[in-house]
Amino acid sequence: MTIRETLEQWEIEYLSPYATHSKDSKGRLKEEEQCDIRTVFQRDRDRIIHCKAFRRLKDKTQVFLTPEGDHYRTRLTHTLEVSQNARTIARALRMNEELVEAIALGHDLGHTPFGHAGERALNRVCPLGFEHNEQSVRTVDRLEKSGRGLNLTIEVRDGILNHQTIGKPHTLEGKIVQFSDKIAYIHHDMDDAIRGGILTEKDVPAEIGDVIGYTTNERLNHFIHDIVSTSFGKNEIRMSEPVAEAMQKLRRFMFERVYQNPEAKSEEGKAEVLMETLYLYYMKHVDELPDEFLNLLSEGEPRERVVCDYVGAMSDRFAIAKYEEIYIPKSWHV
Repeated sequence: MTIRETLEQWEIEYLSPYATHSKDSKGRLKEEEQCDIRTVFQRDRDRIIHCKAFRRLKDKTQVFLTPEGDHYRTRLTHTLEVSQNARTIARALRMNEELVEAIALGHDLGHTPFGHAGERALNRVCPLGFEHNEQSVRTVDRLEKSGRGLNLTIEVRDGILNHQTIGKPHTLEGKIVQFSDKIAYIHHDMDDAIRGGILTEKDVPAEIGDVIGYTTNERLNHFIHDIVSTSFGKNEIRMSEPVAEAMQKLRRFMFERVYQNPEAKSEEGKAEVLMETLYLYYMKHVDELPDEFLNLLSEGEPRERVVCDYVGAMSDRFAIAKYEEIYIPKSWHV
């Protein structure tokens, strides 16, 4: 018996009867030989961590564009916090920890530069539309490894596609990541807003604080414990009604005070113009795309989609540099 088979047997004996077992995976888009020491979901996690799109997350905006300070979240640190929340919940519920980790680490691989401002810009200017969850799946299926993709399992791809609130993951592990994503961004976005002087802990309304706590740590702890206690031993992942209601109130509070705050979002209009401008430029100068994207065109992919692939994959810094290279005059010198 190989190490992988031993791990698969351990899952069957130890994990919850409602967990997704590695041995029962629906497989990959392209069949391949199994690893002798890693389960299929461990391999997916490793492939995601080693891919280029994962590394680019370190220089992509979470909420605050180019903040002055070292401690504000980026898309990468957000991803790591989602993963940690999901793993904690999964371990407590005896769900498949490797599966939730793979989904969590891959859920935002298709996110644009400048956060949701970049996503809005591409969705507006591209006639095919642009949604970061769909682009994350396209990234792992089509864009990584020079067009070969990562060939992830059906379960991981499903969790990535359905991580947003409107999604309906087909596994409980995917549902855990869906909750963990919301918990993470509410937690750290408020923490960053307090650090930036936009909010104080005293601003949290009593109807929210009395239920889930008045500090970021209290709220994170309460959310995770509530999901574990409410879901334990059940074939579902959910929050208790009072906590779910408090989370909705907290999300509305964050939209009013942070996500739509003119001070916090003052630069987003510029970011959207920059993204639209780059998209329109490469639509007219498609020959300037890197070879891997030209290969996609030669294989019949729509020009609009391939230009979105390129512009959407950029980091904040690279997008700014490209804009300056194309549109900002340089000093003349001999």
